[in-house]
Amino acid sequence: MAQIVLPSCSLSNTSTANTSKIFGSKLKFSGNKQTQYRSNLALILKASGDAPGLTQELTSNKQKSVVETQNGSDLFNEMKHRFLNFKKHNYQENLECYQNLAKGQSPKFLVISCADSRVCPSNILGFHPGDAFLVRNVANLVPPFESPPFETKAALEFSVNTLEVPNILVIGHSCCGGIRALMSMQDEVNSSSFIRSWVVVGKNARLSTKAVASNLSFDQQCRHCEKESVNRSLSNLLTYPWIEERVKKGELSIHGGYYDFIDCTFEKWSIDYQASGTFSLRNREFWS
Repeated sequence: MAQIVLPSCSLSNTSTANTSKIFGSKLKFSGNKQTQYRSNLALILKASGDAPGLTQELTSNKQKSVVETQNGSDLFNEMKHRFLNFKKHNYQENLECYQNLAKGQSPKFLVISCADSRVCPSNILGFHPGDAFLVRNVANLVPPFESPPFETKAALEFSVNTLEVPNILVIGHSCCGGIRALMSMQDEVNSSSFIRSWVVVGKNARLSTKAVASNLSFDQQCRHCEKESVNRSLSNLLTYPWIEERVKKGELSIHGGYYDFIDCTFEKWSIDYQASGTFSLRNREFWS
């Protein structure tokens, strides 16, 4: 069956006004007020007889619960307002584009980035809906082909074999907690930690960093490993037969990136794959 190829959205740049904070609605109670009052009074009297100060503790906990509920309501009211603002100023003004996307997707990129809340690729690189198939995990790691069935591997298979993306971009970033966990882990330690079980995927980047940067501070070692792990992930991508095949045919290009959110700079590079199975880095750019 022929694949439907649709252009990604090039959304209009309509600016939106800053929205004011919306406060949560007050709690509403149902039921007969008189019955509720008697029930509460009985509870207070029982508490008073059970232990000194318990009445005050119950009242304090109730007030705390009300505050927490209102704060949670604030967050979702703000989220609702942002969604309705998106619908009015983005979706409805680009309705034809979104209707086309409803029929299928043909992204130009598979982007593998960190789950860190500070490094959203769509915000940083300006991807519109339909531009990029996004995979986010701790420390933006790509496991090798011969490894357990991680969900990242499923995303690779779908995006490369079904969507036939022409580009894969792996993005690392500064101050990565996943990389710090990788650099901090002890050798030969049995652990049930999910974090350790995942970041150990980047162990070769850790070993390489320890070998060439052992004289540097721990923070500097982590920064080195943040970039080294990207290159190791690029190498791991080529262990997938169907990725290597498409790269050899020139149908797929593989790129690395590094976002430094401390000074807002971005490094981008690509790999030059050789017939011998090795690759070198090329087209390195620095955006500042």
